[in-house]
Amino acid sequence: MHVHILGICGTFMGSLALVAKQAGHYVSGSDANVYPPMSTQLEQSGIKLIEGFDPQQLNPAPDLVVVGNAMSRGNPCVEYILDNNLPYTSGPQWLGESILRDKHVLAVSGTHGKTTTSSMLTKILDFAGLQPGFLIGGIPQDFGVSARLSDSDYFVVEADEYDSAFFDKRSKFVHYFANTLIINNLEFDHGDIFDDLTAIQRQFHHLVRTVPSSGTVISPAADHNVREVLDRGCWSNQESFGHDSGWRYALIAEDGSQFDVIQYDQDGHEISRGKVKWEQSGLHNVMNGLSAIIAASQVGVDVEQSCLALSQFVGVKRRMEVIYQRSGITVYDDFAHHPTAIKATLEGLRAKVGNEAIIAIIEPRSATMRMGGHQDALCSSVGSADQVYWYQNSRIDWDVEALAKASVVPAEATDSIETLLHLAVKSQQGNRHIVVMSNGGFEGFHEKLIAALSH
Repeated sequence: MHVHILGICGTFMGSLALVAKQAGHYVSGSDANVYPPMSTQLEQSGIKLIEGFDPQQLNPAPDLVVVGNAMSRGNPCVEYILDNNLPYTSGPQWLGESILRDKHVLAVSGTHGKTTTSSMLTKILDFAGLQPGFLIGGIPQDFGVSARLSDSDYFVVEADEYDSAFFDKRSKFVHYFANTLIINNLEFDHGDIFDDLTAIQRQFHHLVRTVPSSGTVISPAADHNVREVLDRGCWSNQESFGHDSGWRYALIAEDGSQFDVIQYDQDGHEISRGKVKWEQSGLHNVMNGLSAIIAASQVGVDVEQSCLALSQFVGVKRRMEVIYQRSGITVYDDFAHHPTAIKATLEGLRAKVGNEAIIAIIEPRSATMRMGGHQDALCSSVGSADQVYWYQNSRIDWDVEALAKASVVPAEATDSIETLLHLAVKSQQGNRHIVVMSNGGFEGFHEKLIAALSH
C-alpha cells in the first residue's frame, strides 16, 4: 500500500511514517519545510520527501493520504484530495486502526511529562524483555529513534490532547484504544484550540470512556483537575500515586536522584518495593518514574526490575539534555512548553546544583504563551534561577519587557538573538548552568551559544 503523509516532518507525523514503513507500506510525504533532524531520520529509512504542497505529488494517487493536523482548508493538496475524492484519514486514526487495535496499548497523557514518562515506560518494558513498539513525541536517548514497530503484544504511545485534523477536532488520544492509561497531571494549555480548562477536561473524559473495564487508569491522587475528570465517571480499574495513596515515593536524595518506591499492603503497612538511583533530578521526574513503574506493573513487570531499568535510564533529547560542558559551564537544552514545566525543571536543577549559578534563557514559544496566556505564571516560574533572559520572537505580540520588569529574579528581555548571545556569554564567576528553554528551534541559538562558548 502506498501511504502519502502531508506534514511529514512534524514529530508525530514523522514518527508515524517510520511505523508505516516498518509495517511494510511504501511511504512518501511532504511538508512546507523539509529539514533535519526529522528529514534525515526519514530519508535514512528510505522514505521519499517532497518540499511544498504542489498537488502533482498526488498524481498518480496514493492508496491513502494521511493528513497532519497542521494542514488546513486552502492548502493545495487538501483541496485536491477533496475535489478528487481521494481516500484520506488523520494520523491518530490511522495509527489506532492500523497498528494499535490488536495491541495492549499503554498510553501516557497529561499536560506535562508525556514524552519523558513514555520513554521511561518503554525503557522498563524493554529492559524486562517485552520489546514494546512505541511512538513518542521526542527521541529517547536509550533508543535513538522516536518510534518503532515490533512483534510485541505491547505498544507505548504518547497520548496527546491536541486535535487530530482539520476534519476531526477530537483529541488525538481518543483514537488509541488505551488499555493502560496514565494521566500524569492536567492544566490549561493549547490556548489556540481550547477555550478553557473545562474544554480540555471534556476531551480527557472522552479518553477515560474508551478504557475497557479490564483496563487501568493511573493518576496522581493530589491533582484536583484530574480528579474532576475521573469523578465524571470511570469504568476501569484505578491506581493512584502520591501522598496517602496506593503508591508513593520516599526521597533518599533531596534532588530526586535517589528514591524508594513504597506501596501499602492490605493491612495498611508500608512496604518498600524497590529503589531508583538515576541521573534524573526533580520531583516531577520522580512522579513520572513512579507512574511508569505502576503502568509496567499492570503488564506483569516486577517493581524491583522496573527500578533497575530506571536506574539505567539515560533520558530524552531536549529534556534537560546536556549539550555543552566545559570550564565550569554546563548548557542544557529543555523543551519548556508551559510555566509549570519551567518551574519544575528549574527547581529540580536548583536542588541538584545547590548554590551554583543558574541562568535561564527562555523563548515563550508555545501557542498559549505566544498568545499572551500564562503571563502571571511565567513571572513566578523562574524563582529558582539567578538570572533570566527572555527572548521576544517576531510572533509574540505582547510585551515581554514588562514580564522581565515584573520578574521575581534579575531579568532582561530582548528581540535580538545577537544581544541574547552577548548576555549569555558575558563574564561570570564560578560554576554556572545555562538552561535554554524553548519548544522550537530558537533560530539556531543553541548552536550559536555553543560556538561562542567554545571560542
